[in-house]
Amino acid sequence: MMGGMTRRILVLGPPAGGKGTQAERLAAELGVPHIATGDMLRQEVAEGSELGRRARAFMNVGELVPDKIVVAMVVDRISRPDASGGWVVDGFPRNVHQAQEFDGELGAHGVDLVIALEVPHADIIARISGRRTCANGHVYHVEHKPPKEQGVCDIDGEPLFQREDDTEEVIRHRIEVYVDKSRALLEFYGSKGVLRVVDGSGNPDQTYQHVSALVTAEG
Repeated sequence: MMGGMTRRILVLGPPAGGKGTQAERLAAELGVPHIATGDMLRQEVAEGSELGRRARAFMNVGELVPDKIVVAMVVDRISRPDASGGWVVDGFPRNVHQAQEFDGELGAHGVDLVIALEVPHADIIARISGRRTCANGHVYHVEHKPPKEQGVCDIDGEPLFQREDDTEEVIRHRIEVYVDKSRALLEFYGSKGVLRVVDGSGNPDQTYQHVSALVTAEG
């Protein structure tokens, strides 16, 4: 564990950029909670919390959960005792408005560090378009994690398929959306002097070496 550092860290990155993997590993090394906002949102809804019920009302009619509710969920989570020494959040904020709202909620002691993973678009397309999954959610990759038997899940023998949103056309659109939304977001954190860009094009271990070295240096 990295010693003596209170850390309030955001990990940003494109779809399939590896932000969840890096955030989870970094949080474990720092000894602080890893907060994945997508998982947190689903948990709040499942538990029927007040914020979860408000979010569900929008989700049930196919609308995006408003920024204020998403920010409130994150603020509620980081205010819990296990996060008093810091936290590593990934998948949030998704736009500059959320960042501004979050910054306002944090007050004088804002975010310590924002790590933005930079991955070439061709790599993202290869990572996502190569994914295959079974009906029970077990995920493989045609190059990096192939099943023992082609087209069949190792665990339950179910046939593997490519999700509709993992096709190249959909991936390119998701990348365009990310680039459009992230431009102002990165400028916002860059202006605060807390943004650091990390090359995420290598394998997860190589990327984590960069992330870990960066966090240590910032300490």
